[in-house]
Amino acid sequence: MARAVGVLKLLARMREPMGVNAIARELLVVPSSCLHILRALADDGLVQVDPRSKQYSLGLGLLTLAHDMLGRNLFAQLVQPELEAIARKYGATATAVELDGRERMVVVAVAQAPTFLQIQVGVGSRFPAYISATGRCVAAASILNPAQLKQRFAALKWQAAPSFEEWLHQVEAARANGFAVDQGNYIAGFTIVAALVAGADLVQRAISIVAVSEQVAAKQRAALERDTRETAERVTARLRGLR
Repeated sequence: MARAVGVLKLLARMREPMGVNAIARELLVVPSSCLHILRALADDGLVQVDPRSKQYSLGLGLLTLAHDMLGRNLFAQLVQPELEAIARKYGATATAVELDGRERMVVVAVAQAPTFLQIQVGVGSRFPAYISATGRCVAAASILNPAQLKQRFAALKWQAAPSFEEWLHQVEAARANGFAVDQGNYIAGFTIVAALVAGADLVQRAISIVAVSEQVAAKQRAALERDTRETAERVTARLRGLR
């Protein structure tokens, strides 16, 4: 099982298909064992092979699995109409994310307004848990001490990075306000507002709204912050009510 997962992760990282020997070298697996794993994955549609080149790539079966999983994701179902409403209101891109087991946020739902300039985000996209406005919320809810937070902050990549001290101050503000704002730090020219959603389980979730900074004046930004927080609170109440 671990080797099969390793094969899928490797093919997901690669831009081009790979042959059996190349995959075996990367994973330090005997080629014959690697071929056996690839054939088993191909039988389930999780990888596909070009019959002429004998090169392997990810299969469409993964999309089916992802679709089925998201179809049972209660958070994604509950939050989708909320995202669509807030995206239309502000001409923004609205996403819902969940924290995985490796300190990464995974997008589980997206709504995009039909605007000329927008950020393209797809379901399944991943980004570090502590980046952007979402990351400030995650840090505000964590039990990590400043030294541990600084270690995670140092690994982040921004377009215009704040200082750690500035970021930590914003984390404190997120804890007090119930939302966080990234003003062009993560993506230049875009304002991102995020708020955590707390369900009956221990999974960390959030909604994040991405808007062009020039289109979000001070008064409108205050309204976006309020709507983001209130949307997160409504979804939280619904999730908790289903326990």
